[in-house]
Amino acid sequence: MSTETNDVVDPAGQQGGAEAGAFDRAVTATPDPERPGHYRAALSNDWSIGNALNGGFLLALLGRTLQRSLAAAGSLHPDPVSISATYLSAAVEGPAYLDTEVIRTGRAVSTGQVALTQEVDGVPVERLRATATYADLTRLADDDPQRNLLTRTMPELAPPEECWGKEQAPPGFLDLVPLQKQLDVRMTPDTVGWIDGKPTGEGRISAWFRMPDGRDPDPILMLMVLDCLPPVTFNLDLPGWAPTLSLMANVRARPVPGWLLVTHETRMLSNGLFEEDAEIWDASGTLVAQSRQLAMIPKRG
Repeated sequence: MSTETNDVVDPAGQQGGAEAGAFDRAVTATPDPERPGHYRAALSNDWSIGNALNGGFLLALLGRTLQRSLAAAGSLHPDPVSISATYLSAAVEGPAYLDTEVIRTGRAVSTGQVALTQEVDGVPVERLRATATYADLTRLADDDPQRNLLTRTMPELAPPEECWGKEQAPPGFLDLVPLQKQLDVRMTPDTVGWIDGKPTGEGRISAWFRMPDGRDPDPILMLMVLDCLPPVTFNLDLPGWAPTLSLMANVRARPVPGWLLVTHETRMLSNGLFEEDAEIWDASGTLVAQSRQLAMIPKRG
């Protein structure tokens, strides 16, 4: 592979506002000119929950890096349509190294893998590894209604202006969850009771999402959005960190500009684990992304 000369995305070309481009800068790693396919990144606590980097943010970093590596290998498939990640240890603020491998570039799809490591006391520690398939979602789009069957419809939620935003956060909350300072997340009134110590008892949280700088949503951003809400265990009176073990994300379509509607829910907690299913719907009412992750139930006390 050669060094990067044909990136698919221009991180500076989609932004607006005083803090324009913060997300794209954070998920754009620097290629190593002496080692094709290898990259360096600086992880910041700005994208963390507690002391650990958010799993969705890390997935977006890996997705963006592999996108660039595939493009450098001649792939014409810019969109991560399926990415499966295994989380091995918690990533923290500081330098990180990403190693990519192009497995195959085909006519319809391209496939690769990427791993992220950090040094701990001089020893490389792998944080997460992902395998992903990329395609061109524009070329995959089908306007024939007979080939676009959907058994679900976009949920009806309270509008964003009636939902809970970070400006209503209790004292100290945003210091514990720096990630939320970077986002505009509006959680719906029927799923936000846990903030006031009144969890609903249902394994569900829903919200509206957009970037504060006006950045339009795209497939790379959606990899983060799929994991941007608090764990659904909060509404089951199980607060605390819920470490992700694995996460599989599927991007179904490129979203249109505007608010994204995000839902997270679980159907089963057992043997110390729970699954969390996420959906993202765009402003046109299209289901644009889905994911399932397996996480550990927070420990009491």
